[in-house]
Amino acid sequence: MLDREFIIKNRELVEKTCYAKKVKIDFNNLFSLFDKRKNLLNSLNLLREEKNKNSFEVANRRKNGEDVNPLLEKGKEISQKIKKIEDGLSGVEIQEFEILKWIPNILDPEVPTGENSTFKIVKEQGDFSKKGFSYFDILQNSGSVDFKRGTKISASHFPLYIGKAAYLERILINFMLDLHTTKHNYTEVFPPFLVNYDTLFSTGQLPKLEEDMYKLKDDEFFLIPTAEVPVTNIYKDEILTEKSLPIKFVAYSACFRREAGSYGKDTKGLKRLHQFNKVELVRFTKPQDSKKEHQEMLKEAEKVLKLLDLSYRVILLPDYDTSFSSSKTYDIEVWAEGSGEFLEVSSVSNFLDFQARRGKIRFKNKEGKNVFVHTLNGSGLATPRTVIAIIEKYQISDDDFDFPPILKDYIKFGKEIFKEV
Repeated sequence: MLDREFIIKNRELVEKTCYAKKVKIDFNNLFSLFDKRKNLLNSLNLLREEKNKNSFEVANRRKNGEDVNPLLEKGKEISQKIKKIEDGLSGVEIQEFEILKWIPNILDPEVPTGENSTFKIVKEQGDFSKKGFSYFDILQNSGSVDFKRGTKISASHFPLYIGKAAYLERILINFMLDLHTTKHNYTEVFPPFLVNYDTLFSTGQLPKLEEDMYKLKDDEFFLIPTAEVPVTNIYKDEILTEKSLPIKFVAYSACFRREAGSYGKDTKGLKRLHQFNKVELVRFTKPQDSKKEHQEMLKEAEKVLKLLDLSYRVILLPDYDTSFSSSKTYDIEVWAEGSGEFLEVSSVSNFLDFQARRGKIRFKNKEGKNVFVHTLNGSGLATPRTVIAIIEKYQISDDDFDFPPILKDYIKFGKEIFKEV
């Protein structure tokens, strides 16, 4: 959430951000509410000052044995006026909040702007030739993923992994968790997969993306769309110490998304699922460090693909494709050489203090002032499309595939292999 004073001082920038992210806000109404709030606060402060003077005079008259009844009556009148203004102020602030919660995070100046802007390619690495069979044919022919039975058990876009594909999924998750904890110094957490409304509000998924959420019918709980949600909320409503920053967490979770509005896109296979696995990186940093740490997280996510020897590219998302809560996002797209296309496997984002304001996550600096932290997160990585790229690169035939050499070493040697990479 953006600070009220920031919006007042940077109205043009905020309006430009809303336009870019396709969010409609009635700024005239919002600024009218800002003015009402300011006027009510001024009136309230004057009345409180008057009440204090009246109370002081009451004390003096009592001390001198004088009649205080007229002053007591006046004090009651002032208190009634204060109560009335406080109620009015509360109503205005509620109206303000109902608008403020829909305003997205501002964009980093480096983000490409405009409807005609394109994804800026930051890095390309590997061989982007097309060859071999598609992963879908290999999985179908080998029976490693049963899409029909997954649909029977749940619904479409809920795949059933069997045998070798299930093993690859498990090993890949463990490999990434061990890499990030052993090599990149993250602390592993295993969070709840069900969260409440306030938790999703803090990270910015709600209220905007509620139609994409799976919500329990009889309880106010939602299935998480990503581990970012529970992990970022670990310190909700808390004040950290400056010495403790940065804090780095990594978490595996299943992710659940309705993908509302996406029907008809990539309907076959593993490219677009309602349930999938992901390893998530989350950082809490000091404001002056978040830009540097954003680049570090990007390299850590890239490291997974480098170790798996998969070709990929990094792109900087333009303004209209940057999420509601993000200020700047890099996408990592892996090359699927059998299908001949790039597939997104990671988004690495800097949220500045946007999520921290919504979740009231602060730290006490050296001057003793409470300051909002900056939050960052990135997929490190999501498994379905990474699996697609692995199967297509390491295919043996139209019904079998191999594991990358690094995964074979990991299966054999465990964490010891990370001393060498």
